[in-house]
Amino acid sequence: MYFGFDNISIAYGKRQILENVTMDFEKGRITTIIGPNGCGKSSLLKTVSRVVTPQAGSPVYEGKPIGQYTPRELAQKIAYLPQVHVSPRDITIRTLVSYGRYPYKRFGRGLTEEDRRMVDRALELTGLTELEDRMLNNLSGGEKQRAWIAMTICQQPEILLLDEPITYLDVGYQVEVLELIRELGERLKITIVMVLHDMNFTARYSHRIYVLKDRRVCSYGPPEAIIAHDSMEHVFHIDSQILRDNRNGCPFLIPEKLRAEQRT
Repeated sequence: MYFGFDNISIAYGKRQILENVTMDFEKGRITTIIGPNGCGKSSLLKTVSRVVTPQAGSPVYEGKPIGQYTPRELAQKIAYLPQVHVSPRDITIRTLVSYGRYPYKRFGRGLTEEDRRMVDRALELTGLTELEDRMLNNLSGGEKQRAWIAMTICQQPEILLLDEPITYLDVGYQVEVLELIRELGERLKITIVMVLHDMNFTARYSHRIYVLKDRRVCSYGPPEAIIAHDSMEHVFHIDSQILRDNRNGCPFLIPEKLRAEQRT
């Protein structure tokens, strides 16, 4: 396995969240994890950053459990952007992006010429070069998210994990951020794993989709197989129309109503 999750189980106290979940992500592709609220999507990603410790199983990179890597080694290969970001408000975009070089810094040393070059490249790739001296607290939501993504790219990761990267953004910025993510995947040839809630964006921006429900993986496949009437009924308990988005070459979901037995 290049990268994935091997038989992971997660519980919070007596509440079992996930049981024996295995996912194997294709190298260089975008995979999105979907499922009902509380099904364990974010918890699964947090096992990679070691914020959550699984009961059993482990994330795997290059055929080895991630516990066999030091945090520094792992941070040079896998970048993780959580749903909620916390940073000082009085720093510039460039300063935030430079934090992505910490896995490469030597103790007591400042940024090297190579570090500065990688900061410049991350700013260029995310379209932030002209804004690099702007303060974070003066940015729009979309600009802030681009800055955080630039910081992760500055780590030079092979794998990028994104937990709900378009939450709290209006639809214009949602499209902007997802277009950026797809472009970065193509240009940098990196593996991207996202958690999303919007089914149409999931269909449009994913090569493959994993579905979590009832503590397990209930289905996996391309958007055409997953964004389908029966699947949406089973996972989200909704009736829906599934149309074809010919411009983007993917399914398009129109939710119609909650199944009657789910209204109580």
